[in-house]
Amino acid sequence: MSHWPFVIAAYALVLIGTGGVTLWSYVAMRRAEARAAALTGRREA
Repeated sequence: MSHWPFVIAAYALVLIGTGGVTLWSYVAMRRAEARAAALTGRREA
């Protein structure tokens, strides 16, 4: 039995997970920046 399907699936899960965490972090960062800008009265595009 070949081990390649497991290896490919493992890499796919890692890439999808990394992309998800990256997107989640970016969204959280943008929300935090917007809240900080609202507190200081600044507006950023």
